[in-house]
Amino acid sequence: MARAVDVAAYILKKRGRMSAMKLQKLVYYSQAWHATWEGRPLFGARIEAWANGPVCPDLYRRHRGHFEVTAKLFTDAGGNCRRLNANEIESIDVVLSEYGDQSAQYLSDLTHREAPWRDARAGLAPHERSTRSISLESMTEYYGGLIAEA
Repeated sequence: MARAVDVAAYILKKRGRMSAMKLQKLVYYSQAWHATWEGRPLFGARIEAWANGPVCPDLYRRHRGHFEVTAKLFTDAGGNCRRLNANEIESIDVVLSEYGDQSAQYLSDLTHREAPWRDARAGLAPHERSTRSISLESMTEYYGGLIAEA
């Protein structure tokens, strides 16, 4: 299984420099859609429901203090695109083709409208800090439902 740092390195290698917030949302969508399509997680790290949307704390610890991030930041931290198999790469590539041209704010707003993030933050004030996890089950249920509707 890949690690979140491998996914981040791959996304940045493919798309280039971007804001840390946008990277976090693309990693989240990669995890959610891969798990929905393949029936297993893309990586094992948890994703939390922070005020600005889903965040993988493992990645945050690596990019904290950086507004923009590059692949080098994550390859220096051990991220390796070669750890991704063909199915994992395919999932990430589909996510990048669907979400990659969107702004960080658009992606954050989108996650705020979706059940996995909203449900994990139930009862919290809009800007309240949280370490509540967004479960893989809530992701696959929600995004699987979108497939069923289409």
